[in-house]
Amino acid sequence: MTANIARRPSPSAGRPYLTDTERDLIRLANEPGFRRWLEQIKATGGCAHPIYLAGHTTTLDTETGTVLRHYDTATEPGGRLPIRCRNRRETVCAPCSRLHAGDTFHLVRAGLLGGKGTPATVAHHPRLFVTLTAPSFGAVHRTTPDSTSCRPRRNAGHCEHGQPLGCAVVHAPDDRAAGQPLCPRCYDYTGHVLWNAHAGCLWNRTTDSIRRHVATAAGITQSRLRDHARLSFAKVAEYQRRGAIHFHAVIRLDGATGPDMPPRDWATDALLTTAVQAAARSVHVPMPYVSPLGEHHFRWGTQTDCHPINGTTRTNDDPVSDQAVAAYVAKYVSKSVGDAGGTDRPVASAEEIAWLPVPTHVRSLMGTCWRLGRLPELAHLRLCAWTHTLGFRGHVLTKSRCYSTTYTALRADRTQHASNRATADGPDAVTESAWRYVGSGHTSGESLLASGIAQDIDHHREIRHENTARLRD
Repeated sequence: MTANIARRPSPSAGRPYLTDTERDLIRLANEPGFRRWLEQIKATGGCAHPIYLAGHTTTLDTETGTVLRHYDTATEPGGRLPIRCRNRRETVCAPCSRLHAGDTFHLVRAGLLGGKGTPATVAHHPRLFVTLTAPSFGAVHRTTPDSTSCRPRRNAGHCEHGQPLGCAVVHAPDDRAAGQPLCPRCYDYTGHVLWNAHAGCLWNRTTDSIRRHVATAAGITQSRLRDHARLSFAKVAEYQRRGAIHFHAVIRLDGATGPDMPPRDWATDALLTTAVQAAARSVHVPMPYVSPLGEHHFRWGTQTDCHPINGTTRTNDDPVSDQAVAAYVAKYVSKSVGDAGGTDRPVASAEEIAWLPVPTHVRSLMGTCWRLGRLPELAHLRLCAWTHTLGFRGHVLTKSRCYSTTYTALRADRTQHASNRATADGPDAVTESAWRYVGSGHTSGESLLASGIAQDIDHHREIRHENTARLRD
């Protein structure tokens, strides 16, 4: 782990001087508990914003009263212990987001292949990987996979505001223009914000509609569907470059009691695909008339993908496999509005929006969200509180109860595996603990060192993966 300290000449005396970060690094290096602090940060995986706790924990044998183990932060540097912040957002803490993505991978994979309390027979149930997108709110600049022009339109003309309706530029994936509207004055910012706010409700109605279409295709009444089949799903929300929400979902059709029962003979991939496509086309969420907004009906966009999940290996003939889908969903669970150019922190006032370091398009969405949130008719949407998410109020990942395991269970298993208390202390051991919050975050020097530790851990992980793949081949 290395850190580059660049010294610059003093503008007055011409002598080298130290920045605040460099002074903080020197202070840390001279602290008596510096080596122990490095061990603590390595234990957190190089967490970018650790939570500091103070307290103690004691493990006793209930029969003899013997102290089996005792730990107190009084002997630690600063009298405190850092733990992971566990933030899922990569823009906030990359090490913790990677841990969260790993939990998501196992959660989704368990619902596809079994494990973690889910029977392996679910691998033979009808399963789909579905992508549902938002409709168009106005033409935006876009990147194309085949490196063609953004919007090649000959003699496209101009909109009523004088902006060209076409774009011959080939935008790179990192081009800041991608996702920005061709004409901001033509763009439907109100519809965009309100669609984000109703996306969760639209998904709920879609799952209800899928159940109705499955029952109709099977020739049974909707009220009796639960006696024959159960729909399970896990979905993740992602922001597109234009700031609109879309969903990636794994949808599975089980027997009447859930994943432990095989589905009926009529439950096939084709039947489930037809039901999902029909529901995506027909479902809508109406919003009552609001002056001066008028009446809105929210639907899914025309770009809807629905693919059966087959097999455990990824080939050219079978690109949608169990492992690939689990990895795909896990990748997007660490994303946030920050990846679309927004901010991950709530907005306190309309004046703050004007000073945020965000693209003009995102600032316009935030401003629209704040203005709509001030309308009494839309108070139930709480748009001001969710201005930083552009109106979207849902969780990044949601699942049905019977899909697979939970984050809580995965974290409990990891904690049990790390401590191994049951084996070390025996069944008669009891632990008494007392902890309190004493702070969070790093100083500038600590942040630099933690970043270096996280990079070293990533590098060692890549080496292990390469060696493992080499031995497997």
